[in-house]
Amino acid sequence: KGPIALEQSKIYKLYKAFINPMLETRWKRWAFILSTVIVLLGSVSFFYTKWVAVKMLPFDNKNEFQVVIDMPEGTTLERTAVVTREISQYLSQQKLVRNYQGYVGTAGPISFNGLVRHYDLRSGNNVADIQVNLVDKKDRSTQSHEIAKQYRPAIQKIARKYNANVKMVEVPPGPPVLSTIVAEIYGPDYQEQIRIAREVKVLIEGTEGAVDVDWMTEADQPEYRIEVDKEKAMGNGIAPAQVVATIQAALSNMPAGTLHNPVSFDPISIVLQLRDADITSVDDIRNLSIINQHGNAIAISDLVKIKKEIKEKSIYRKNQKRVVYVLADLAGDLESPFYAIMEISEKLKSINLKKGFTLEESYNQQPAFEDNYTLKWDGEWQITYEVFRDLGIAFAVVIIMIYMLIVGWFQDFKVPLVMLAAIPLSLIGIVLGHWMLGAYFTATSMIGFIALAGVMVRNSVLLIDFINIRLEEGIPLKQAIIEAGAVRTTPILLTAGAVVLGAVIILFDPIFQGLAISLMGGTITSTFLTLLVVPLLYYRMMRKKHEKH
Repeated sequence: KGPIALEQSKIYKLYKAFINPMLETRWKRWAFILSTVIVLLGSVSFFYTKWVAVKMLPFDNKNEFQVVIDMPEGTTLERTAVVTREISQYLSQQKLVRNYQGYVGTAGPISFNGLVRHYDLRSGNNVADIQVNLVDKKDRSTQSHEIAKQYRPAIQKIARKYNANVKMVEVPPGPPVLSTIVAEIYGPDYQEQIRIAREVKVLIEGTEGAVDVDWMTEADQPEYRIEVDKEKAMGNGIAPAQVVATIQAALSNMPAGTLHNPVSFDPISIVLQLRDADITSVDDIRNLSIINQHGNAIAISDLVKIKKEIKEKSIYRKNQKRVVYVLADLAGDLESPFYAIMEISEKLKSINLKKGFTLEESYNQQPAFEDNYTLKWDGEWQITYEVFRDLGIAFAVVIIMIYMLIVGWFQDFKVPLVMLAAIPLSLIGIVLGHWMLGAYFTATSMIGFIALAGVMVRNSVLLIDFINIRLEEGIPLKQAIIEAGAVRTTPILLTAGAVVLGAVIILFDPIFQGLAISLMGGTITSTFLTLLVVPLLYYRMMRKKHEKH
């Protein structure tokens, strides 16, 4: 048998059956183009309706996470150890926990995430860390993020029993941040900043999906300031320095000497200190006595004035500006900070401020001045904003370069615009693909969208170049379009198939799933729509020109 004529091939007949009615009838042509535009706009609206959520990166499947425990200021080390022990006991009963290490009163091992969150600087009687190691991911089917979500309710129940603030900290898939949601409060008055931050904290706690809500402001803690009455001290024959030394020794210890042990390399210090049971309250300080130069015991309460005050709180600064931080993580059906921030922003109007001041919002930079109160959103949102902004700029540069390249080849400024129409068409498949698989639209998804630009334009170039070749041979415009679609369909489908099959490998990777969905969904949808939309747009552009000839 000889070669089958083009008009007799199945691809030609099928393609002609689809596109010929739209070439012949104006309203059918416009109905298809408008329907495509409506579907495109409808798919983009999925971001607004939250059917497809935007997120920097999904959580990766790691073999560890961290439990960070903060007790109220003033809590004893023993009390903190009780909470840590009870949480550890719960973790030890979980089948997916391989082992754990607890650190009470000090920080755990330094990690990259811990450095950014300043966990390496944690110390004190009221802090503790538990480093949890999970069963290797090869031996379990549950993702580490899902495991942390399963354990959180039981651990938070223990935390509430002891009035503790407990956070489940996972290893971030991308650049580590202070927390998923970070609200930075700036303003002229620090006490007012704290009040605003307290109200913002309450608003975040009432937001769906917000967990592990905390703020970097210590609770009010009583502080006793002891002042020596010098006149009374001297009148009783006691030097003020002697009173200070006695109180200091009672609260901490007093060096008494050094033991030189021939077995030890370093000398051993000998100190004197009171038992913990002997110094439980400020009254025990008052009841201490000092022997004066006459051998009489004088009560410290007769020599000092004790004032009860509120301990000054730590003041944090960022770029030399005073700031109060409110932190939160997200766990639930929608774990994107973008939508949580939008929900909280609507509630900020309920915060009352002093007359003459307002609470402004900033999404990308610190306030230039501190003459008004400002809430600046940071954390994962800041990383998401910067990444998508930079990728958007890169995408614009790619479009301009492709346009200039096509203009140089075809020597026409309008035809490249028709070819570029194939690029947004890929969004239909990309968004629908993410929706069908319940995946987040992430930075890797955006990279896949940018990568598809060149492939989709290449398909358009193949079509229009063949149409022009047939036009130069004297073939009518409609016939040239049908032949171009029939001839170029096979290589275009082969290219699309290669892209789709290559992307299957990374489809189930937690980080690169978005890239795979973009490549697969965008390629499939854009390929079929390109074979119809681009020729129809080119026909509309060139129809009058060829009718004259």
